[in-house]
Amino acid sequence: MRTFEKLSINTATIKKASLAEALDLSVAAGLKHIGLWRDKVAEVGLETAVEMVKASGLQVSSLCRGGFLTAAEPAGQAAALEDNKAAILEAKVLGAGAIIMVVGGLPDFSVAPGAVDGGAGEGAAAPAVPSGGKDIVLARRRVADRLAELVPFALEHGVRLVLEALHPMYAADRAVLSTLGQALDLAAPHPVEAVGVVVDTFHVWWDPALQEQIARAGAEGRIASYQVCDFNLPIAADALLSRGFMGDGVIDFASIGRWVAGAGYDGVVEVEIFNDDIWNLPYADVIDTVKARYADLVAPHLR
Repeated sequence: MRTFEKLSINTATIKKASLAEALDLSVAAGLKHIGLWRDKVAEVGLETAVEMVKASGLQVSSLCRGGFLTAAEPAGQAAALEDNKAAILEAKVLGAGAIIMVVGGLPDFSVAPGAVDGGAGEGAAAPAVPSGGKDIVLARRRVADRLAELVPFALEHGVRLVLEALHPMYAADRAVLSTLGQALDLAAPHPVEAVGVVVDTFHVWWDPALQEQIARAGAEGRIASYQVCDFNLPIAADALLSRGFMGDGVIDFASIGRWVAGAGYDGVVEVEIFNDDIWNLPYADVIDTVKARYADLVAPHLR
């Protein structure tokens, strides 16, 4: 059982399961943690979700997601701040010390902030409107500005904003932050207890500076989360759904795991998978496969 003490199933991996099912399955699997998406919380209401999590005995490893900070117009910026403050408060009452921040894409192409990734019609690009165009440098500057506005609120409530660099193929619609180095540069002006980074293997495995940047993240005390899944080939028609079980794709979990452990991270490891085929499997089978792949391919390199 010790092998799985730090394993967490993110609810995205069993997307079609209800919150109650996800909690029950995680407990039945002998897990101690669960990663929550805000849509699962919203389905039952925050107060009920808090009661359910407490009754399960599970610890919430992270809440996903905040972010989408690239709006150019004042109304969009204000809405983003309001939504992120709400997410911080949700994380606090759920007992999650971290909220994953997907910072947003180009203003005219970014997904709607409240959209849920995956599934027909969900996560689709927002209608194109004149809201800031294609200036990616300016979009990144807005992310920095909005983050600075959120940090005092996060510090006040004891929730860490965890920046997630996404694979460059998502720069237009989801995250103008593409490398761990960029995430660390963005975090640098802020206290480590307020802003951290997540190492998500799907998004960063390709980065030629990854070993160096993981070491830097550890030295700076910024690693707040380690998320794992594989990068499958061929790329799915919807590139968002190209994640897979560890071992089914191209990622070298041994090397990345050693780098993360060497950087001093010994926290929870979340498995977050977006994949239509996996979503259609029996939930318990998915968790069993995740446990087996984690035990074989991930856990041995984190010691």
